[in-house]
Amino acid sequence: MPIVTLPSGDLHYLESGRGAPLILLHANPGDSRDFDAVLPTLAGNYRVLALDWPGYGGSVRHCAGTTVNAGFFCQVLRGFLAALDLPPALIIGNSLGGNVAARLAIESPRQVRGLVLVSPGGFTRHTPVTRAFCRLQGSRFALSPRAFAGWYLKHRTPTVRAMLERAATSQATVASLAINRSVWRGFIEPENDLSARAASITAPTLLVFGARDPVISARHDGRLAARLIPHGELMVMPSGHAPFAEVPEAFLAEVLPFLDRCARA
Repeated sequence: MPIVTLPSGDLHYLESGRGAPLILLHANPGDSRDFDAVLPTLAGNYRVLALDWPGYGGSVRHCAGTTVNAGFFCQVLRGFLAALDLPPALIIGNSLGGNVAARLAIESPRQVRGLVLVSPGGFTRHTPVTRAFCRLQGSRFALSPRAFAGWYLKHRTPTVRAMLERAATSQATVASLAINRSVWRGFIEPENDLSARAASITAPTLLVFGARDPVISARHDGRLAARLIPHGELMVMPSGHAPFAEVPEAFLAEVLPFLDRCARA
C-alpha cells in the first residue's frame, strides 16, 4: 500500500485504476477493504484511492492529545488531497466518511466534483435516546465493534464477513477502541451537525441509505439530507449500513451512472 506522511501520521491507502480521481472514505470503525466488493468495478473507470483513516487499517495515528472527530478526519483528507496534488475529486463516503465528504464539499467546494454519501453522519436530529446511545458508545461500556457491526450489517456477503472479522480483531485493539469511542463522543457535539450548512453544498450529490439500517435512518436522516442538500438525489436500498458491501451489484447499478454524469460535467 502507498503511504502519505501527514502530521497525523503515516496514512495508508489503496490505489487502483486510471482516470478522474475517486476517493473512498470508510466508516468508524472500518478500513479501505470495506469497499472490496465494488473497488474493482470502480477502478475500471476511475483512479480509485481508498483511505485508511488514522488508527485503522495500515494507518497509524501519531497525534496524541488531539480530539479525534469528524473535523479531525476532514483535516486528514485535506492533507491527503494536497499531498497528492489531486484535481477536484469524486468522493464516496460511508457514515463518518460521508460526514467528512459533505464537510469538505461545504468548506472547500472547488475540491469536490461529485458526492455519493452512503448512510452519512451529520443529519441525525438527536433525541435524549440517541444522545444517550452516543455517550454509551463513547464509553468503556460500549458495544464491541463486532457486536455493533453485526447489528447494522444485514447481508452476510464475503465482504461483510471480512468486515466482521476485522471488527473482532484489528478494530478491537486498545488504540482502535480509543479512536472509535472518541468519534462517538463527537457525534453529539454541535459541530457534527451539518444540517445548517448543507444548503451550501454545490456538488452533485447522491444519497444512498439502507432501508434496514438501524443506526442512520433512511426515513428520517435520508429525507432530511435530501431536503437540505440542493439537487440531492435519495436512493434507498434493501440493506443495512453499508450497501456497497451488502448489495454491491445494486449499489453499482445506481452509483456508476451518477459518477459518469459527474465526470462528464
